[in-house]
Amino acid sequence: MEDKNMDLKKFNMTDEELFARVDNTALDSEKITAPRYSYWHSVFRVFFRKKINIFVLALLALVIIFAYVYPLFSGYDRFANLLNGAAKHLTPGAAMEMFGKNIHWILGAGASGESTFDAVWNGARISISLAFICAAINLTVGVVVGAVWGFSKKVDLVMQEVYNIVGNVPYILLISVMVMIFSASFWTMVLAMTVTGWLSIAYFIRTQVIIIRDREYNLASRCLGTSTIRIAMKNILPFMTSVIVTLTATEIPSYISYEVFLSYIGMGLSEMSLGKLIYAAESAMVTPGWGFEFWSPVVVASIITVVLYVVGQNLGDASDPRTHM
Repeated sequence: MEDKNMDLKKFNMTDEELFARVDNTALDSEKITAPRYSYWHSVFRVFFRKKINIFVLALLALVIIFAYVYPLFSGYDRFANLLNGAAKHLTPGAAMEMFGKNIHWILGAGASGESTFDAVWNGARISISLAFICAAINLTVGVVVGAVWGFSKKVDLVMQEVYNIVGNVPYILLISVMVMIFSASFWTMVLAMTVTGWLSIAYFIRTQVIIIRDREYNLASRCLGTSTIRIAMKNILPFMTSVIVTLTATEIPSYISYEVFLSYIGMGLSEMSLGKLIYAAESAMVTPGWGFEFWSPVVVASIITVVLYVVGQNLGDASDPRTHM
């Protein structure tokens, strides 16, 4: 057995070097040794764990490139071949035979002799821009107002009456009336979709805030004198990240659907968005050989809507901390 009375002189060190007092401060005692955790790193790790998300995200990137980058180089001109009667309503084969084999004519030519492929992506840019701008405005206003609405009883009394009145007016009817009153331009449509579009989002956030605000850790924060704004910003809204992302996933595609529907019934944008292209090519749907003019914007609008929804839903699921195990 090893001798317990070890001779410390053999280390050739002073007592001060061998023995030092450890200063255990209150701050050091609170430190916990644990692996570093990054919330968003964990979110993307969970998101990219599913291979389908990589495919859908790549498809979304391709859509964005064709919608925003391709029109910069396509040289699209809707009326370039307007006076050429032979260039109108061409199938892809006939268009390539007349104009040459290139990407511009793979979907044929439209009613004005324009490239259907170029027209579709130019329209996609308008529709996607409209959806993102409306979603950004409605979600920002809705989340902020909803957070205040859920905390303040005075605000709740007023906003509850506003919601009961305005919320019962059909949203699509309100948009239609505003478009009829003002000119059917891009920013008119943005105004029509955002003037009350945030209200339903705010009500949803208000309900979530009411559920969370009286939990034990929030009551403890109040007892410690934490301000309401800090509790909302630090304790509640971060907890609702996955809810907000999921809400975004449903909002963005819905604005594209609204725009397509309104344009299809003749009350949409004056610009040639996807909905306007579908409306303009309505007669081509039943005309033999003209089907590409109608179905091309329909398919692209469907792909954009589905891809945005799937990416948003899966990102919302990954944003839930309970999936980070």
